[in-house]
Amino acid sequence: MTAPLRVAVAGLGTVGAETVRLIAARHDMLALRCGRDVTVTAVSARDRARDRGLDLAAIAWFDDPVAMARDAEADIVVELIGGSNGVALDICTAAIAAGRHVVTANKALIAIRGAALGTAAEAAGVTLAYESAVAGGIPIIKALREGLAANQITHVHGILNGTCNYILTTMRETGRDFDDVLRDAQELGYAESDPSFDVDGVDTAHKLAILTSVAFGCAIDFDAVHIEGIRNIAASDIEYATELGYRIKLLGIAEKTDAGVSQRVHPVMVPIDAPIAAVEGVVNGVVAQGDYVGTTMFEGPGAGGGPTASAVVADIIDIARGRTVPTFGVPVAAQTQMRVLPMADRTGLYFVRVIVHDRPGVFADIAMALRDCDISIESAIQRGRAEGGAVPVVLTTHRTKEAAMRDALDRIAALDSVVEPPHMIRIETF
Repeated sequence: MTAPLRVAVAGLGTVGAETVRLIAARHDMLALRCGRDVTVTAVSARDRARDRGLDLAAIAWFDDPVAMARDAEADIVVELIGGSNGVALDICTAAIAAGRHVVTANKALIAIRGAALGTAAEAAGVTLAYESAVAGGIPIIKALREGLAANQITHVHGILNGTCNYILTTMRETGRDFDDVLRDAQELGYAESDPSFDVDGVDTAHKLAILTSVAFGCAIDFDAVHIEGIRNIAASDIEYATELGYRIKLLGIAEKTDAGVSQRVHPVMVPIDAPIAAVEGVVNGVVAQGDYVGTTMFEGPGAGGGPTASAVVADIIDIARGRTVPTFGVPVAAQTQMRVLPMADRTGLYFVRVIVHDRPGVFADIAMALRDCDISIESAIQRGRAEGGAVPVVLTTHRTKEAAMRDALDRIAALDSVVEPPHMIRIETF
């Protein structure tokens, strides 16, 4: 065997501690698969005294993770701290400058700083690996970048945030509202005390920006992602979706056409028999469409110490074996600058829920607003009477443009019979 591969780990939280534990527990197996020993030689974390259930006696401790990235006896630096700026960026920059490979689970860093870091890594002749940054234990980066490399990928969509998928699944199974289920998710540890990154779609958008670049060979562009979260999804929306034959999921969707690339994150109604509809709870799922392979689907745990550490160590194994590819599948300098398709250009079906005063002519007014925007109604649901009170009107449309739908919603909102702004959810049949 060749000389041992030396690994330095920055961050000993759930994933960092599990990564160190995995490397130690699978030492002999990793040596066979890597063709050399793999050993953790240095670590850095905020609290040295904390009991992590690890034997760190023979491992060098650095209070300063940037100094570790620069000075430790290591071939690979693993960054597991998080954030798109600050110390995480400094660690990766220092490691690359010192000629060390970098492995990271940091989706925000790759989505926002990936192009610059990838350029630096390629110039330095080192690897920037991030399999664990997207969909946890699912090897989706390797699948798109290597397993499907002979294909022109034209479409990727997926459930990329287990917190949101857990909330939507539980709302459907229990009939409870968003806020109530969110509190449960926080108590169970599925959601942070500040859940904004998850429930507002930002976490999914970071991951989608990475998938878009890898799948399509285009420059990574997080700012071009249209982002909506799930805070406005009501229990009644999920009930109506079930009645209409759909499931509601928060999806990241990337599409490539001759006109350009679209990237969008928002709640979607998908048919109950669609493969992605069966992905429930905290599980992630990704579907990719290639011109030769057709449709492929990947499903598995999207977070957690074990699955994420598994992906981290998979990158370490590749580096140990000398299996390297450009950061995003093609050299950063060769990535195309694709035209960004605006959300207003999206064409598809829509679900609309409107709360109105129950009086004659209300539905006709809504239908007229849609007609004036050249939108036809596919189905409608209106139940009961409220003796002049408020009642929901629910409808689905035939295919129309997003811009027309937005115009129609503004017209509906302006009707004096409408109690609150109409609520819209896009429908995708894939």
